[in-house]
Amino acid sequence: MAFSSLIATSAGPTLGPTIARLREAYRSGATSPDVVCARILSTIDTRGEDGVWISLATLPDVLARCAELAATPGAASLPLYGVPFGVKDSIDVEGWQTTLACPDYAYLATETAPVITALLDAGAIMIGKTNLDQFATGLNGTRTPYPVPHSVYGDDLISGGSSSGSALAVALGDVPIAVATDTAGSGRVPPALNGVIGFKPSRGLISTVGLVPACRSLDCISLIAGTVDDLETVFDLVAARDRRDPWNRERSRRSVDPASVVVGLPPMGDLEFFGDDAMAAGHARARAVWSERFDVRPVPLQPFLDAGELLYSGPWVAERYLEFGDFLAEHPDGVLPVIAKIIGSGAGYSAVDVFRAQYRLTELKAVVTEIFATVDVIVLPTIGTTFTVDEVLADPIATNTVLGHYTHFGNLLDLCAVAVPAGRAADGRPVSCMVLGPALADDVVLKVAATFAGMTDRL
Repeated sequence: MAFSSLIATSAGPTLGPTIARLREAYRSGATSPDVVCARILSTIDTRGEDGVWISLATLPDVLARCAELAATPGAASLPLYGVPFGVKDSIDVEGWQTTLACPDYAYLATETAPVITALLDAGAIMIGKTNLDQFATGLNGTRTPYPVPHSVYGDDLISGGSSSGSALAVALGDVPIAVATDTAGSGRVPPALNGVIGFKPSRGLISTVGLVPACRSLDCISLIAGTVDDLETVFDLVAARDRRDPWNRERSRRSVDPASVVVGLPPMGDLEFFGDDAMAAGHARARAVWSERFDVRPVPLQPFLDAGELLYSGPWVAERYLEFGDFLAEHPDGVLPVIAKIIGSGAGYSAVDVFRAQYRLTELKAVVTEIFATVDVIVLPTIGTTFTVDEVLADPIATNTVLGHYTHFGNLLDLCAVAVPAGRAADGRPVSCMVLGPALADDVVLKVAATFAGMTDRL
């Protein structure tokens, strides 16, 4: 691969105001939600069809929502008063089409997912639904019948997927927060490729009711933002018990002193950058910052990678076939060929395959539990390299597997994770570190990610 061709040609993310800044501007009278939201819709319209949004609220509907909030006593004190947000188009919102980037699959939602209801109840304003790899199957962002999105670091670079539009909506400054999903890295790879922050909570802390599942036993609602503070603000509002979600569980709050956190780092020689020396050097610089700030200890990487190999080379793809197999049989021409190939492969697994993989995963979970008994979090690259759109289209399966090298195992092993920007490689492409913690260590990974984010001016 000629990495010399992968040169970032644009400035990277252009973040809009944070939630805190928006709320202060509203309180001071410097602006108002209707002005902010009208400007967002105008900016999106001026950019044209760039693959970020699948459907948008109309200006009259947004203004009506702003007027409703303004007329509601006490609404201005709501934690997300007037805060615009985007929603991945695999999550139901009453009155909106849910497409999963497949027009033949689209249906009009009659209920709103609890995660979206929580945001609306907190005063937020929905701008629209964002693009994704079809059926949330992919990590690259090219698997869509809509315009293919591109990274904010250059028009030739992929956006990442499947939550491509959610990451770009934040990176382009359209919204400070976007709701996404994560099954194999979909809520971490796109933020990494667009210089923003992606948070995959522990499975079940945010209800998945109203989400069209990709792999029901692994799916997580994820959050994407420009700052960890914004992630924490929204997470506090949407992490809630929901008896309708059989995987739902209670959040375990923990006060964290970053000075006492022990960070696990695999030996640099065990990390894979797929021949991309610039990305390897960028991550090495980031590791130096981690070592400077935290108590760092070596940890093995192989058990995590072994678990990751089970995802697409094992029977979990059968979950996608269970969800979409009938639709695929009835609409063979309505699904992108690469998606049809992946989903169709799920029909070939037996119950024996399922149990064999579950036994192996249980063994690996035991090993990983022992590793986390020695450290609080583990830090890895979020991605080892990236690609151009043409490179992915030329080899869609292999490139996608490379993108998930460090993310595929997260949901299988029941981990939580934050992908946080870590400067740029020498050629201008984004470097991202992923902070991983065991289940229910969400407050720890967020605090550690925030601490690191405050030190990235050294990179």
